[in-house]
Amino acid sequence: MAPTLEVRNINKHFRDPVDLHVLKDVNMRVDRGEFVSITGKSGCGKSTLLYILSTMDTDYEGELRIDGEATRHAGAARLARIRNEKIGFVFQFHYLLPEFTVLHNVMLPGLKLGLKSGPEVEHRAMELLKDLGIADQALKKANQVSGGQKQRVAIARALINDPLIIMGDEPTGNLDSQNTEIVFDIFRRIADEHRRSLLIVTHDPDFAKRTDRIIVMDDGRVVG
Repeated sequence: MAPTLEVRNINKHFRDPVDLHVLKDVNMRVDRGEFVSITGKSGCGKSTLLYILSTMDTDYEGELRIDGEATRHAGAARLARIRNEKIGFVFQFHYLLPEFTVLHNVMLPGLKLGLKSGPEVEHRAMELLKDLGIADQALKKANQVSGGQKQRVAIARALINDPLIIMGDEPTGNLDSQNTEIVFDIFRRIADEHRRSLLIVTHDPDFAKRTDRIIVMDDGRVVG
């Protein structure tokens, strides 16, 4: 079975106004059901790498494979399909649409993918909200729930299309310790019970040390 995600010799340059070599010969892989964190001081390239791994940035050298499929030379339509089908995203800022309900926010990627009917997507969304303990918030507008609940809504949204991997960029960065613990436990369950892979960029050493593996970055390189 192919790893969920694999990168070989990834290099990234920013060339305006001067050449800046921000990622240097990065190699890594994430296996099925593995819960991996990426750590390193600010500016070391963590978020730049995550942007490439999410297929949003295709201007790099090297190879990225998701579920065994090479992505670098795939067309825009295929990359969009890979993002919708195989990757779920959870960010530091939840990016919910405040004018929509919690339920509708969770449903949106499923409706966009179009593999299931509206009622099927709604049923799946409600099941996720129940699983995450916030089904009672489903009909509230997204701006009417707490910060911790918003992040759980964002996790439900990331899971709606049953992705192979969840990618997170500081997903607990704005949460207090209690809500950080809740989110970590949800991620742990996603890996252990649902065999989904997780790749989480974090500055929180306590969060990182409880994941299956820590990837340490420094000055654009993987050093540990």
